[in-house]
Amino acid sequence: MSIEVKNLFKYYGEQAAVRDISFSVAKGEIVGFLGPNGAGKSTTMKIITGFIPSSAGEVTVCGMPVDVDSLNTRKMIGYLPENNPLYLDMYVKEYLEFVGKTYKIKNLKARVEEMILAVGLEVEQAKKIGALSKGYRQRVGLAAAIIHDPEVLILDEPTSGLDPNQLVEIRELIRKIGKSKTVMLSTHIMQEVEAICDRVVIINKGQIVADNTAAELQLDTVHQTVYVEFDGEVSKSLIAKIDGVDKLEQVQQGWLLEATAAHDLRRIVAQFAQQHNLLILTLKLEEKTLEEVFKELTK
Repeated sequence: MSIEVKNLFKYYGEQAAVRDISFSVAKGEIVGFLGPNGAGKSTTMKIITGFIPSSAGEVTVCGMPVDVDSLNTRKMIGYLPENNPLYLDMYVKEYLEFVGKTYKIKNLKARVEEMILAVGLEVEQAKKIGALSKGYRQRVGLAAAIIHDPEVLILDEPTSGLDPNQLVEIRELIRKIGKSKTVMLSTHIMQEVEAICDRVVIINKGQIVADNTAAELQLDTVHQTVYVEFDGEVSKSLIAKIDGVDKLEQVQQGWLLEATAAHDLRRIVAQFAQQHNLLILTLKLEEKTLEEVFKELTK
């Protein structure tokens, strides 16, 4: 695993910011790290990148313990923090060359040009960073994070302040990077997670409350809602006999059924229809949005 976190704790005085969390991220995987403000996202990312120490637990990057070999693990990580600290009095190319020199990059000028093209800074490359919009400053920060071609990329709110066109471009860049590297990103934009993330880890009050694909999280197999349409009229009293149905509502030509079920409600409805010689025209499980799932897990 490129990133492995085991039984991680972080205390600030007596307050626990992170409490016994464990997860891993494999090479070629893009993982969305989600949670409300104050949940422990940024703290966890700072520990992984070696910016702050943990109170207990183990974190390894590409097999190396972060707390033992911090310098070498940092060389393998590209990090874009939430506040994106930049030297505002430096020019774009000057700043990227400065960052590149700290990593002792060979053919530095060519690499800087490559990064400028990769993140779409061609038009703004001759300006001072202080004269750039927030969106373009974010691009400079992303270019600085990947200039040394790291194995692992940690992005804290990478698309903050970008306009819709820039947002699409940066998403595509992250998706492209994620094919050959490990990417872990924090964001509050659920559409972004659905668009580019292979997996979602949700943290709340310092503890992980979900770790799965976005599709699996949206497909709630316990609290289920099913839309069914039969061929012909079916009485409400008859449909109410379906096992496990807590609530039913007539919608257009069909019925919306809600249930707390241990098994797939669609199978239960199909068996019910067979028993009562009913022909089903439509039967589908209603998925929750990722935003709805997030709210339920973190409220």
